[in-house]
Amino acid sequence: MLSDLSPAQRRQVLLVILVAALGYFVDIYDLLLFSMVRSPSLIGLGVPPEKLMEKGMLLLNMQMGGMLLGGVLWGVLGDKKGRLSVLFGSIILYSAANLLNGFASNVSEYAVLRLLAGVGLAGELGAGITLVAEVMPKRSRGWGTSIVAAVGILGAVVGYFVAGRTDWRHAYFIGGGLGVILLALRVGVVESGIFTRVAATHPKRGDFLALFNDRERFVRYLRVILIGLPLWYLVGILVTFSPEFGKAFGLAELPNAGKAVAVCYTGLAAGDLASGMISQWFKSRRKALALFIGAQILGLACYFTLGRISLTWFYACCLLLGLAGGYWALFVTIGAEQFGTNIRATVATTVPNMVRGAVVPMTLLFTAFRTGGGLGVPAAALALGALVFGAALWGLSGLEESFHKDLDFIEHT
Repeated sequence: MLSDLSPAQRRQVLLVILVAALGYFVDIYDLLLFSMVRSPSLIGLGVPPEKLMEKGMLLLNMQMGGMLLGGVLWGVLGDKKGRLSVLFGSIILYSAANLLNGFASNVSEYAVLRLLAGVGLAGELGAGITLVAEVMPKRSRGWGTSIVAAVGILGAVVGYFVAGRTDWRHAYFIGGGLGVILLALRVGVVESGIFTRVAATHPKRGDFLALFNDRERFVRYLRVILIGLPLWYLVGILVTFSPEFGKAFGLAELPNAGKAVAVCYTGLAAGDLASGMISQWFKSRRKALALFIGAQILGLACYFTLGRISLTWFYACCLLLGLAGGYWALFVTIGAEQFGTNIRATVATTVPNMVRGAVVPMTLLFTAFRTGGGLGVPAAALALGALVFGAALWGLSGLEESFHKDLDFIEHT
């Protein structure tokens, strides 16, 4: 994978991969922890059972809205100040926010802290993927970004075990503490050489509005965002609210949301490794994405049919959804490869957070279909799924193949 680099270069690249992977590990732990402790934390704050879904959606939307804001903030900073400044600045913010989450005394405080945590969580993945993609040889960068995602996504599995064995407040304290420990690994990590060269010669960097002032560039940006929507539809709706779906399916024993998230993310970790390998074998990002989106549609069919049989089958379907949805790193890598160095971090950081932020309109549409539209929980989710997957297939259909693309170029803005 790195055979054409000198020993010193290999050590630097491996350290970058390690820091990005562990940073994403803590990121995912903190990001998904809320889904795992949603019910016990809200009950602990005095929310009545009939309000759990309503307040849970409010807090989820605050977190995802924060990620949308943070994506723009960190993305612009990543192109103006460097990938490393964002990588560690985001870790500091989300670690502090999650430590404070453990002290929340009411839903209002909880909501503000989830907003701040969302802003912090927004920066790590995009900066990490951008840095890894720029320091690795182009023929092997898919391996590096897949390792980052596969290691990172296991944070959800660890989060499940921590949440299941500790009080919800202690689970937040542990997440914040992990982030603080991670900062010690900053020593020895180098900035991207591609960014350093562009920073010295191209003063206009991190122009977020440049993504909207040119039609071709905007459509390219929109297409990248749309191909990521299915993953957060599956995680943000079907898995996060698994108890409500289990009840609608008539299961005798309702699913545990934390376990459903952990099972799903176990599949996601395996899927992220597999999607990277497949894109390397095919020498095509687009073919690998098409395969995984098709697999997601099959997984969706299993969830709404086999998931009704028993709790065991329900969890098996969550695992399948995760495996089929394991193209998150591939998706962010494609976003980074589509755009020049002067706005690459802006794209790679905003794109995943635009997708995460899209959970807000998705939950609103889901609620509108379920209540205003008169549909039940399963039918409302299927109607939403049809829109999400239709948009993703349109996005994929017009994207340029970027497997062999040289990243040492700028976007003329």
